Amino acid sequence: MREYMKFYIDGKWVDPVTPKSLDVINPATEEVCGHISAGSAADVDKAVAAAKKAFETYSKTSREERIELLQRVLAEYQKRFGDTANAITEEMGAPASLAQRAQAPIGMVHISTGIEVLKTFKFEEDRGTTRLVKEPIGVCGLITPWNWPINQIACKVVPALATGCTMVLKPSEEAPFSAYIWCEIMDAAGVPAGVFNMVNGTGPVVGAAISGHPGIDMVSFTGSTRAGVEVARNAAATVKRVAQELGGKSPNIILEDANMKTAVGGGVASVMNNSGQSCNAPTRMLVPAGKMDEAIVIAKEAAEQITVGDPNGNATIGPVVNKTQWEKIQRLIKAGIAEGATLVTGGPDRPEGLDKGFYVKPTVFANVTNDMTIAKEEIFGPVVSIMGYKSVDEAVKIGNDTEYGLAAYISGTDPKKIHDVAAQLRAGQVSINGGGGMDPTAPFGGYKMSGNGREWGDYGFHEYLETKAMLGYTPKQAAE
Repeated sequence: MREYMKFYIDGKWVDPVTPKSLDVINPATEEVCGHISAGSAADVDKAVAAAKKAFETYSKTSREERIELLQRVLAEYQKRFGDTANAITEEMGAPASLAQRAQAPIGMVHISTGIEVLKTFKFEEDRGTTRLVKEPIGVCGLITPWNWPINQIACKVVPALATGCTMVLKPSEEAPFSAYIWCEIMDAAGVPAGVFNMVNGTGPVVGAAISGHPGIDMVSFTGSTRAGVEVARNAAATVKRVAQELGGKSPNIILEDANMKTAVGGGVASVMNNSGQSCNAPTRMLVPAGKMDEAIVIAKEAAEQITVGDPNGNATIGPVVNKTQWEKIQRLIKAGIAEGATLVTGGPDRPEGLDKGFYVKPTVFANVTNDMTIAKEEIFGPVVSIMGYKSVDEAVKIGNDTEYGLAAYISGTDPKKIHDVAAQLRAGQVSINGGGGMDPTAPFGGYKMSGNGREWGDYGFHEYLETKAMLGYTPKQAAE
C-alpha cells in the first residue's frame, strides 16, 4: 500500500493545508492500492508563491547551468527507472512489458532530447537593428493525464526547466504514483527550491485553481476536450497562455495499393496498444469499399491475437484505468451494435475468465459510417471502427469529417499519392507507413478541437517563451 500524503512545495515535502485523502484504485484488481492527499486552492497558492519567488533567480540562469541541471535529472531518472515502470503498471494498468519498453523510457527520451535542443536553441536573434529575444514566460501550471503519465509530465517539465521557467504540476489523481517518484527525482537532482512544485488533487479543485490563478502565466494541459474547454474558460479572465493537447479520432487511410495484411493488422495492433488509451490512436480505419471483406478477415485475426489479462503477466493489454472509463467504453460498444455496425469480434462485457478488473474485449466493428456514435466519439478503449470508401477524395473527406485533428495515418506504396493525401489531411501529425518509428523532435499537437500549441523537441520550447523585440538595439552601421 502506497501512502503519498505530502506535496512538494518550495523544495520541501509539506502537509496539505486541509487534510483530505483520495483512494487510488488498482484497475487490475479494483482494490485500493494507495492514498494521496487531495489539495485545495490554498495549497496552490503556496506553490505559486514559491514558484514566483524562484522565478526571480532561476529565470536568469545560463544555458550551461540548465543543461547541467537536466543532466542531473536524467541521471536520477535512470536510477529510478524500475520504480517508475512498476508504479505505472500498478496505477493505470499498463502491462509490465509496455511500462518497461515504452511508458518509462519515454521519460528519458524527453529529458535527453531537451538537453540536445537546449544546447543549440536560439534565444536571441538580430534582424537589422532589432534584436529579438525569447524569454521565459514565468510561472507555468502543468496539468497532466493518466494514460501516458510520465510522458506528459516529462514533455512539459523538461522544456519549462530548459527555458528558465518555474512551475506547479498537478498530475492525474488516477495515476499519481509515478508523478510522486518524478518529484523525488527532481529533489535528488537538486532542482532549486520553488522551481518545481507539485500539488495533488482533482481537476475541478486543484486544476481549476491552477488554470484561474493570477500568479500563473501559462497553463499546459493534456486531457479530454471537455476538460480542456474548462481550463481555457478558467484561464480567460487572467489572459494567460493556454497550451492544450486534447482528444482525437484519428483516421487511418489504407490506400488501394497498400499491403492489406500489414496495414490492417498493424492498424489494429496500434489501436489496442495501451488498451486503446492513446489520444492519437488510429481508431477510424478507412479501406477501399471493395476490400472491406478482406479487411474484416485480417482485422479479426489481428484482434483475436491480442491477449487481455493481468498486467504483471504475459498479456498483450491490461485493464483500462477505472470504472468510469470501462462503463463509457461499454456504452459506446453497445451503441455501435445498436446503430447497425457489424461486430467483427469482441463486444460488450469483460473477456471470458476475467470477473474482476476493468478489462475490455479487443473489439472490431466493420461497415461503420461516419454518422455513427462510434465514429464520432473518442472511445479511449481497444475498439477499431472500419469504414469503406469509394475514392481517395472520399477517404480524405471522411478522414477530415471530425471535430478532432490530432493525428492521421496513411498506408500505400505510391509516394506521390501518399503525399497528396497527407497534404489534405487536417491533423497535427501524419504518419506514413508506420511513420518510420518515433521522432522525439517532431512537434506533437492538434488542429481543431484537438488543442492549441505543440509539444516535443524545439517546438515544445516555444510554448514556454515570450518574444521581446528591442528596436534600435544594434546601431545601423553595425547592422549593415
